[in-house]
Amino acid sequence: MTAVDTAVTTPRGVLDAAGRLAPSISGRAGEIEAGRRVPRDLLDDLVAAGVFRMLRPTTHGGAEADLPGAMRLFETLARADASVAWTAMIGSASWCDLVSLPRATFDELFAVPDTITAGVFAPAGTAGAAGGGYRVSGRWGFASGCEHADWIFGNCVEGVDDGRPRLRIAVFAPGQVEIEDTWTVSGLCGTGSHHFHVDAAVVPAERTLDPMAHVPCLDTPIVRVPIASLIALSIASVAVGCAQGALDEVAAVAADKVPLLASGHLAGSPTFQLELAAADAELRAARALIYEMAEEAWEIASDGEEPSLHGRARTRAGTVWATERAAEVVRTAFRAGGGASIYAASPLQRRLRDIDAITQHFIMRRDTLVTAGAILAGQEVQITVF
Repeated sequence: MTAVDTAVTTPRGVLDAAGRLAPSISGRAGEIEAGRRVPRDLLDDLVAAGVFRMLRPTTHGGAEADLPGAMRLFETLARADASVAWTAMIGSASWCDLVSLPRATFDELFAVPDTITAGVFAPAGTAGAAGGGYRVSGRWGFASGCEHADWIFGNCVEGVDDGRPRLRIAVFAPGQVEIEDTWTVSGLCGTGSHHFHVDAAVVPAERTLDPMAHVPCLDTPIVRVPIASLIALSIASVAVGCAQGALDEVAAVAADKVPLLASGHLAGSPTFQLELAAADAELRAARALIYEMAEEAWEIASDGEEPSLHGRARTRAGTVWATERAAEVVRTAFRAGGGASIYAASPLQRRLRDIDAITQHFIMRRDTLVTAGAILAGQEVQITVF
């Protein structure tokens, strides 16, 4: 186990501790991928570094970082390994999906500062009234980090109102769920994003919430950031970190690689130099954009103001664009690495598969730009979460 400071509680301290872990994370990327989850000892290191308390409010033992600060953490980890960064992002931010629980329940669930949550917002379950609670059945996929989570939640359809589903999120103790070994995938292999299911589990009413109607039990800036914007910006920071890692790796390859029939190292090739400079500039533009949007979202949230639909549209469009740019940067690095990039031992092929997995997330769908563009064009758009 890598030595880190214990009980890290400041945003700067967490970021510094994560930075110290980065070299060992990078060195274990192959192990993480093969194991299809973050190894237990490395997870313990992340806990000791304060990673999972980064966004948690100080009232619950957290570091209460601002959004840009949390994104820097995710980017730092993704530069080392995208699966670790994704796992950290989900484990440290998914509590925001549960902030509309009754305050007493929220306090109980998060009595320990390093409590880790995992869950799925897609309403793949059903919930029906049962005594003083709900009887829940369902099967949810893409539950990143579910194998080590202290609490796991799933969104359900409780009924229908005026033709629209009425949703209810239920929070389960790990013993109430059955995790299915389904995470055999092409990218982000180390996130352990298995399916889980419950069969007629009884959940107390106070451990459920209506995600579309209930009022948050906490009033902190991170809670005021629209959840779709929070997720999109966080994912984009992982994508940027993954792309930076790919540039780091191809630059290291270029220093030693002599391409077939070339007269010198790849690093001396004008074509490589041009592509590297262009990719670096493109990535810096993507990074600058997502942090600019994060700063703006955080300022609005800190002032207690309501973000405009126009502003949210620009954030969603900007994160999709930045993630696509990051993906192009990784593809440039992969191509520049030549035939050696396709070997399993090459980190460039893992970067390519990871970034492709990131772009497949539903919140990064390209048709998000259609909705955003319609809003920017002043058209009426029917949306529920944006």
